[in-house]
Amino acid sequence: MNPAIDLIHSAPISSPSDLLAALREGALREAAERVKALVEKILRDVPAVHAATVTAEGLTLDPSTSTTNLQMMVASLGIPPAPVLKPPSEHFSLDVCVSRMSAGSQLYQGMLGVLSDRLSGLSDLRADLRDLHTHIHKMKEAAQLGAGEADQNQSLELASRLHGHYEVQVAAHLVLTQLRSFCHDLIRSLRAVATYKPPAAH
Repeated sequence: MNPAIDLIHSAPISSPSDLLAALREGALREAAERVKALVEKILRDVPAVHAATVTAEGLTLDPSTSTTNLQMMVASLGIPPAPVLKPPSEHFSLDVCVSRMSAGSQLYQGMLGVLSDRLSGLSDLRADLRDLHTHIHKMKEAAQLGAGEADQNQSLELASRLHGHYEVQVAAHLVLTQLRSFCHDLIRSLRAVATYKPPAAH
């Protein structure tokens, strides 16, 4: 007898559902790592983009410089909050988690698009966000998740409120600051997604 054949015959045979779950898990982990690498690149690039585009005095990425007036400007400029992200759990499904990642990436891509009409130096970051949205969609496919809710364009309100140079500067500062915070939330959630074990298919 061939020893290799004996080994195959004696090895435990996984059920098809176990194999499918393992394949999904591996594909999801690989997709999550690709998304995470792109998010880390965006985080590295945000300070340089901010320095190049936001030149108004007092607008820095230092959290201690944030003022009540700036927080009020978020509302007056119509800048929507980022979708709330949490690691997937029984109370916060993987589907909801990935859908919110997708919505957030599209939200910031749209707002940077509006700002790009008034400021130069945002095109590379916007392209990275477009790539991020594509990779998040691939992660959703790897996890075999539903299409989710259609992402709505929330950038139109911002476009109508950028009346002068100062408003553009403040909007760029606030959007980049929020984007950085959203990326930190993305990293935390992606670490959990990479170790997430989807339930086996029945």
